Amino acid sequence: MITVVDYGMGNLRNVMRACAEIGVRAAVTSDPDAVRKAGWLILPGVGAFGEAMRKIEELGLRSAIVDHARAGRPLLGICLGMQLLLDSSEESPGVTGLNLIPGVVRKLDGGVKVPHIGWNDVVPVSPSPLFPDQNEKLVTYFVHSFYVGIIPETVAVTEYGVRYSASVRKGSVYGVQFHPEKSQIAGLNLLRRFTLVKPASWSE
Repeated sequence: MITVVDYGMGNLRNVMRACAEIGVRAAVTSDPDAVRKAGWLILPGVGAFGEAMRKIEELGLRSAIVDHARAGRPLLGICLGMQLLLDSSEESPGVTGLNLIPGVVRKLDGGVKVPHIGWNDVVPVSPSPLFPDQNEKLVTYFVHSFYVGIIPETVAVTEYGVRYSASVRKGSVYGVQFHPEKSQIAGLNLLRRFTLVKPASWSE
């Protein structure tokens, strides 16, 4: 079963609907104990980095999410949820993220319209259970104003003004900048592959 973290800033309805479409039971929770005990955990997110971390802290979810990840159980951050996995964001100076993947989230530039809303290519660049076919180019749906640059944990890239991470991975911790729950077949297939991910050491 997939557990979806509810901290008041996630697209829960669409995530739950996508889980139902792939035939996977899912439960929504804001209970830290349930998060720690979850098998597969999804951290969705829509909104501002600082406000999201404030709500996570208020609910006592920071340590629960980190404990889950460091126990080697699979965690998938979606959109803002992926950005929260990192250390900090230019959007909210002085606010500390979950520190599960090293790096800083940057504001989109390059003379493009912000926010980035729409479909864009995703190209795998490093092995990942979420992208088993390294020759497959996916088209997925993005909605965001901030991005994660190319870092050692990058496993798929996209380009919009700048080239940046469409997906990252560290051990059992995964992140996607796009919305798989809004990306039709490509997104559903990715979520299905996430449910098959085996536990892995967070320190890999």
